[in-house]
Amino acid sequence: MRDWISYWDSDHPIYVNARHFDVHYANIADDIVRLLPGQQARVLDYGCGEALHADRIAANCATLHLCEAAPAVRTRLKERFGRTANIAVTTPEDVAAMEPGSLDLIVANSLIQYLKRDELVKLLKTWRRLLAPGGALVLADVISPKQSAIADALSLLRFAASNGFLTAAFIGLVKTTLSDYRKLRAELGLTTYDEAEMLKLLSEAGYDAARLRPNLGHNQGRMAFRAQKNAAIAN
Repeated sequence: MRDWISYWDSDHPIYVNARHFDVHYANIADDIVRLLPGQQARVLDYGCGEALHADRIAANCATLHLCEAAPAVRTRLKERFGRTANIAVTTPEDVAAMEPGSLDLIVANSLIQYLKRDELVKLLKTWRRLLAPGGALVLADVISPKQSAIADALSLLRFAASNGFLTAAFIGLVKTTLSDYRKLRAELGLTTYDEAEMLKLLSEAGYDAARLRPNLGHNQGRMAFRAQKNAAIAN
């Protein structure tokens, strides 16, 4: 296993039990619903993962595209939401082939830390092309260079304590420390950005951007950003 896609496609220990798995995705879905510009919105969740509660988002928008690079995860998404008429499960290649201006909201949550900087720059160009006038891109769960693994662990424990899986979270943290995640993180690293660096990167890619608070999900030590096309810059 030498890449992040293979890791997320495997049986990994990131979610410490079924309760954690459920409430994590429930929180993310509810956070995305709050971002929706209206019932007619065309939405892309890029790097969606298991998206257990994507039906909550779909109930509040016109169309929801769930983009996932990991094949096994994509199969489960199709099994889970295949009968939901306004949900489409897609690949990154499918997204790249979409028509310009076909989306009103793009969300990439807890994704860009697993991308190299040049990969993100390329995606920013693709996403900008796909946004309709007035549409928005939200990058969430962005890790600052100052954010420590200890701070992430404490955030998880607080989340676990408030949602009834504290003991499992302690055990899960130990398992994660001994897992392929820790080894892969040491080998590949995670890409981090401070606030000024991310705003500069978005500006260079043709967006007007600002910090978005709160971050999606439970970890408020990480950052979120909301960006729109800079109308003065040609496509």
